[in-house]
Amino acid sequence: MAKKILLVDDEPLMIKGLKYTLEQDGYETVSAYDGEEALKMFSEDAFDLVLLDVMLPKMDGIQVCQRIRENSDVPIIMLTAKGEDMDKILGLEYGADDYMTKPFNILEVKARIKTILRRMQAGTADQDARIMKVRDLEVNVANRSVTLKGKEVRLTAKEFDLLQLFISHRGRVFSREEMLDAVWKNEYSGDARTVDVHIRRLREKIEQNPTQPEFIFTKWGVGYYFTDRDS
Repeated sequence: MAKKILLVDDEPLMIKGLKYTLEQDGYETVSAYDGEEALKMFSEDAFDLVLLDVMLPKMDGIQVCQRIRENSDVPIIMLTAKGEDMDKILGLEYGADDYMTKPFNILEVKARIKTILRRMQAGTADQDARIMKVRDLEVNVANRSVTLKGKEVRLTAKEFDLLQLFISHRGRVFSREEMLDAVWKNEYSGDARTVDVHIRRLREKIEQNPTQPEFIFTKWGVGYYFTDRDS
């Protein structure tokens, strides 16, 4: 399965060059030209890595990086103009994994991407290789992939974590606060209703009819639970 990369830069020629080169190497790419567009795309799809320019219209790359880190640990490589404060850009408080200074050698970009993705792959090698199946739904814990009726379902990191939590504890009702503790841990301190948004998106991806779910059910006044039969 091709790795999917989100390219974020307001320079069309930069995007065009990166897109061509990376796709020649077998990567799938999606492009965004400002910070708001990048966040919208990130919320609607699952990516394996983000190449993110610092200087962007509407919302700069630092802000985009911070917003992504609220819900995801996807690798982020920052692209920055020469002379900008590298320590600030790469500071742990922003959550970037690496940075590159423009102009850069495209071969170096590919090398950095390959190294980070290999590291992420190694990080999951020790996970339980279970494949959990519920009717036509299959969840592979080792490579964090999901298929429904044999077709791939692309989930965000948090959507996958929620699904894994549910399918590992079938029938157990989780409150919003319990799901925040289990999936978001200390990454999120806002309204617990963010869980409802993620549940809605997850249902849209795995349920044939999200308004009449077959997998993820609501326990009114309590929370949500997963089952492999109607209830």
